[in-house]
Amino acid sequence: MKTRGKMALLAALAAASIIAATAVGSVPIPAGDILAILADRLFGAGLPEGMSAVYPAMVMDMRLPRVLLAFLTGAALAMSGTVMQSVLQNPLASPFGLGVSSGAGLGAAIVIVTGLAAGPGRMFLLPAVSLAFGLGTVFLVLRAAKAIDRGYSNLTIILIGMVASLFFNAVMSMLATASPAYAQRINLWLLGSFSMREWSSVWVLLPVTAGCSLLFFRYGRELDAMTFGEEQAQVLGVDMGRCKTLLICAVAALTATAVSFTGVIGFVDLIAPHVVRRFFGAGHRKVLPAAALFGGAFMVLCDLAARTLIPPREIPIGSITALLGAPFFLYIYFAGRRRRSK
Repeated sequence: MKTRGKMALLAALAAASIIAATAVGSVPIPAGDILAILADRLFGAGLPEGMSAVYPAMVMDMRLPRVLLAFLTGAALAMSGTVMQSVLQNPLASPFGLGVSSGAGLGAAIVIVTGLAAGPGRMFLLPAVSLAFGLGTVFLVLRAAKAIDRGYSNLTIILIGMVASLFFNAVMSMLATASPAYAQRINLWLLGSFSMREWSSVWVLLPVTAGCSLLFFRYGRELDAMTFGEEQAQVLGVDMGRCKTLLICAVAALTATAVSFTGVIGFVDLIAPHVVRRFFGAGHRKVLPAAALFGGAFMVLCDLAARTLIPPREIPIGSITALLGAPFFLYIYFAGRRRRSK
């Protein structure tokens, strides 16, 4: 199958996952009614006779914002992982491992513990602080890597990022222990959740995701060159220092914004790039949109499983992705070792 056909199929599957996740719940809603509600809201087509009066509110006010936020979060994390693996030339690299997610989560935890999350401007304060902490984490990691290793090696960046991630997770655990009144909410951040999310979260994450995706696409040629190694990329005219810093900061901004609404969610940024590269090759102008579609659909289905496997309780989304991602991580690691030993 040609690339266009594969992309069209992936887009259809992503759309199907959104419709399915919107339809399934304590009150099932037929897919035809969902499409009719969307047509009415977007084009004023009118609602069919006999439709339950509660369906429009359930779709537009409760389920669709959550599903679209899950899709955008999955797309953001998948693209971030794709870029990070190419920039650092490591198949196990991810924003989660670089400390971005944990740093942004720590910012959110501080806002929660101080009570600012319930104050005025809370809709934008939480993502703003999370973004600042995520970018601050990247700044510290890059500065520390340059100070320790003048060669600014990718391995040094990854190791320092892992240390930062462990440190910030420990601080968040201490905050949860020291603040029992907020412990449950902080722990929810540590595991991730799309529960009770509104359209405001979608409208903030959507332009950030779109803007960063355009930036990544613009640097598609440079990302292709980076996959062959730093020396080869420099021969091809890539300014490695500038491109590496710019792309890592963009990944940090995108990841931190997503994390600010959903909490820390791992492994999506690891799984999606490997899966789509197997079907779409290594060219980033094909891999990036494919990763966004696959990551978005994957997150939507994981969230669907999280809220339907043990009703009426909800499983943290981070637990679902970890159950799938941990074996995948081991597979990538040992597969890489087997290739290197041959």
